[in-house]
Amino acid sequence: MENHLQTSISAIKGVGAETEKMLNELGIYNISDLLNYFPYRYDDYELRDLEDVAHEERVTIEGKVHSEPSLTYYGKKRSRLTFRLLVGNYLITAVCFNRPYLKKKLTLGSVMTISGKWDKHRQSIMVQELKNGPHQNTQTIEPVYSVKEKLTVKMMRKLIQEAINNHLQFAQDLLPEKLRLTYKLLSYQDAVRAIHQPKTREALKQARRRFVYEEFLLFQLKMQALRKFEREHSDGLKHSFSIEAVDAFVNSLPYTLTNAQAKALDDILTDMVSDFKMNRLLQGDVGSGKTAVAAIALYACLLSGYQGALMVPTEILAEQHADSLVSLFAREDVRVALLTSSVKGKRRRELLERLINGEIDILVGTHALIQEDVHFKQLGLVITDEQHRFGVEQRKKLRSKGKDPDVLFMTATPIPRTLSITVFGEMDVSVIDEMPAGRKQIETYWVKHDMLERIMAFIEKELKKGRQAYVICPLIEESDKLDVQNAIDVHSMLTHAFQGRWQIGLMHGKLPNDEKEQVMRQFSQNECQILVSTTVVEVGVNVPNATIMVIYDADRFGLSQLHQLRGRVGRGDHQSYCILMADPKSETGKERMVIMSETTDGFELSEKDLELRGPGDFFGKKQSGVPEFKVADMVHDYRALETARQDATELISSKAFWSEDKYTGIREYLQNSGIVDGEKLS
Repeated sequence: MENHLQTSISAIKGVGAETEKMLNELGIYNISDLLNYFPYRYDDYELRDLEDVAHEERVTIEGKVHSEPSLTYYGKKRSRLTFRLLVGNYLITAVCFNRPYLKKKLTLGSVMTISGKWDKHRQSIMVQELKNGPHQNTQTIEPVYSVKEKLTVKMMRKLIQEAINNHLQFAQDLLPEKLRLTYKLLSYQDAVRAIHQPKTREALKQARRRFVYEEFLLFQLKMQALRKFEREHSDGLKHSFSIEAVDAFVNSLPYTLTNAQAKALDDILTDMVSDFKMNRLLQGDVGSGKTAVAAIALYACLLSGYQGALMVPTEILAEQHADSLVSLFAREDVRVALLTSSVKGKRRRELLERLINGEIDILVGTHALIQEDVHFKQLGLVITDEQHRFGVEQRKKLRSKGKDPDVLFMTATPIPRTLSITVFGEMDVSVIDEMPAGRKQIETYWVKHDMLERIMAFIEKELKKGRQAYVICPLIEESDKLDVQNAIDVHSMLTHAFQGRWQIGLMHGKLPNDEKEQVMRQFSQNECQILVSTTVVEVGVNVPNATIMVIYDADRFGLSQLHQLRGRVGRGDHQSYCILMADPKSETGKERMVIMSETTDGFELSEKDLELRGPGDFFGKKQSGVPEFKVADMVHDYRALETARQDATELISSKAFWSEDKYTGIREYLQNSGIVDGEKLS
């Protein structure tokens, strides 16, 4: 009878053509959609002790009017009504805006019931609802729905009540009974009733708990089914190489791998020798040694007779990676080549010919690697560095250069675990969360703008030692709307201040690519000592001689972005410094500055950033790839997310899931979602 719930919404009593159209605009087309249209908040009319109410929380209180009301008019038809109210042992101020008529209702000593927002600091309540007499509301928790046009919250409550009374009985429970009993979760029908008509806070909590788990489980089932489908229905390369030869190469390196590097390498090599196609994300903080792990994986690929490709977002980074690999393979017979848009004419033709003839083992380059005339003889491993800088199509084109090559994505953006297991749920994730021994910590200081002269003196002192400095600004040009420093003004100011002593470079996103490359080349070769830039230097610049990072208006950046910028220094043997210039007006801004000053751990910062900003802002809303959940919150419900992922992995890999009747509902859900083909997976 589950199909009964797919009946058009017009079957609900009270839904005519006009109402149906309005419901459709809210994404409600059938009875199931209506039952699953959850409230976005609740008005709580249960009386509470103010001692237990948080700042700015909505609350309902009962008290006696303790002072004559004071009414003040200002502007056109705008007014403010205030009076004192005795609530238990509290004497608080009640404030009403633009409702002067309420003054007549208020008499000294009369009992009032008020609902509104509690200001704990000022001991006042912003009145939203006011009623004469003691508290009498029988329905203490009322759902509030997102509605539009003529569709009111009251109408929505009535329609949902109708659906619950006459149609909910036909709903089946998607959750496997075993999991529901293990976690003591409400049945679907009980949870729907409780989320729309909670009798107590505890009932609402249990309903929410049920739907949080269900949303996470269904999402993770899609991810794990997709992963299983990808692995089992695309022929992977089964690399064959001597592990002794790989170990010998690792032992020849001028440094010892950290435990985290060794673990990540083991994950990658295990993938490479398996029958399945590798689809792995390698996360590592700035300077944690991802390149070394990538180089060893490329070496293993060569030993098994295949070529490797490394794609990076900028020419300078490509050059740096190519130089680094040539240096690492100095004792081996490994042929590394570099392909960027700067490689033209005869040089390019010769390189492409050597590539298709198998005379190049590793090709490093920018998006030039994915151009149509680039052909490998036998591509076995594709590595994409700073993978979020490339679109899905670009990464796909690179993979298509070989026949089902293994794929490794790398990123220096520390992604919180709660996000990586959702956004990258179909990938395997390896994390390098340990820094190489002997690396000096970057000293980070938060200063106000009025300390600029001292900062300039400090920069000059470092420059005299032969070092270099970055100065980062949030804007390119002056803005009327924002009172923040811009790169052009700062460049002009520094050029004037250091005239004749130091060369100052300027870089921002509006410069043509070749000019950007030229400015960065000048800085990396110490032809200019100070680089004034916007955040275009955030990723992929390696200048070991740079020891100072000054960030103007640092409170305007997220923690992860600040950490990426800070990671541009501290790459050599010299002590490095990050100076955050900020006069934050908000508490969040101040908190960011304190956190940045106290920790250099990128993963710890990324978790804090997620808490402060939310998942949508973490990657940027346009391409976040962060799933939208109705009830669940990835940050606050991360334990449920972890549990759901483990359960989904076990279910997808069990034979029973694909054959037993009790899982029919979930299997149909996966097929209907279009994520996977149920027949192929069965």
